[in-house]
Amino acid sequence: MERIESAITSAIRHRPLNALITETFDLARHQAKEAIKRGQKPFPLVVKDCYALKGVRATCASKMLKDYVPPYTATSVQRLIDSGGCVIGKGNMDEYSMGTSSALGHFGPVKNGLSNLEKLDDDWVVAGGSSGGPAVSVQMGIADCSIGSDTGGSVRNPAAFTGVFGFKPTYGTISRYGLIPLVNSLDAPSIFAQSAEECWRFFEIAAGQDANDSTSIDPKTSLLSKKLSDLVIGIPKEYHNESLTDEAWQLWNRAANILTRLGAKVQTVSLPLTKYSLICYHVASGGDIASNMARYDSVAYGHRSSNNQSTFELYSSSRTESLNSVVKKRIHFGNYFLMKKHRKEYFERALKVRRLIAEEMWKAFKEVDLLLTPTACGVAPLFSQLHGENFARESDDDFYTQPVNMAGVPAVSIPLGTSPSSNLPLSVQLIGDRLQDRLVLEVAEQLYKAR
Repeated sequence: MERIESAITSAIRHRPLNALITETFDLARHQAKEAIKRGQKPFPLVVKDCYALKGVRATCASKMLKDYVPPYTATSVQRLIDSGGCVIGKGNMDEYSMGTSSALGHFGPVKNGLSNLEKLDDDWVVAGGSSGGPAVSVQMGIADCSIGSDTGGSVRNPAAFTGVFGFKPTYGTISRYGLIPLVNSLDAPSIFAQSAEECWRFFEIAAGQDANDSTSIDPKTSLLSKKLSDLVIGIPKEYHNESLTDEAWQLWNRAANILTRLGAKVQTVSLPLTKYSLICYHVASGGDIASNMARYDSVAYGHRSSNNQSTFELYSSSRTESLNSVVKKRIHFGNYFLMKKHRKEYFERALKVRRLIAEEMWKAFKEVDLLLTPTACGVAPLFSQLHGENFARESDDDFYTQPVNMAGVPAVSIPLGTSPSSNLPLSVQLIGDRLQDRLVLEVAEQLYKAR
């Protein structure tokens, strides 16, 4: 109970960071008492606000869903609660998980705990996204575990910017039931924690087949079958590109040297199709986004405009008033790619390229056990820098994380150091083959301890 109260105190103290959309302190206290009755040790949990939690609003950081209260709880969230999780609040995010800054949601921007608190109203260090609120919650001690969603790096990116661990598991190992979808075939419920060991602990709780999600599978939980000295670590040469800063490159190089010192063999590999991953993602995901967003017609639920002169006016006005510019653009793009005259040229071609990108990565794991890459091109920028560059930095960072989702493989962001110039966190990423979640996390833990 003491840990829950300290988490609530931390949440109150760090309200200026805007990590939570909805605070559920009374619910957390009730859940803690119930956990103690069951003989469990309560732990503070923050849930990204795109997950259903019965009786608590799920907004997706959008005006469209600002008053939506789901009548059920997501499977992954319920499993964590059943094991002692106490929900401190719903984490702030990019609207409908579209973005990597958590800065443009309806409820205001998430601000990194490493920002200058005296100048927080003027500028701040970006928290990353789209799961910025859950990341900051772990960073500031509001939660021991946060559950986010990772579609193209939405957990690993904010983990890198805030200096915590962000683990994206094999696609399907954690049920998507109760996760409001962005891109159904890429969305992966994912974990934030302060260590790789903690990531595994919470992953074991949340993972496993679910009758409500036909894509769900059971993970492999066996211990590491190889010694670190028997492992081969691949360094994809394409990830050393023009966007990568010297500081990020030096940390990547240092991580490779640590693994070599620990006995692993490190070798270069080539993933030439990686450069097509980002554009492929935008086309392929656009179809899912346009389809998923079609349900928000303001009739069954969601913001309803006062302009109801006709059904068309109601639909159009409600969506115009309640969705931000990023969401609107992606809906437009998705509908364009799905048009009969464009479908074969864009959407179906993107699906074929996606398959090639995935197969290229799967093939690499026949030669190496793990891949080591940067998580982002550098440290977290100030919001003024990001905005001044018209958010171009977001695409630079997505380059390092997005291919993992194409292949459905596990990956973890490891906070391995800090920038000598800014003292902000720098991270590397370990990627494993499908269902090698435990291998990824065990090597990540050894790498972190040897830093």
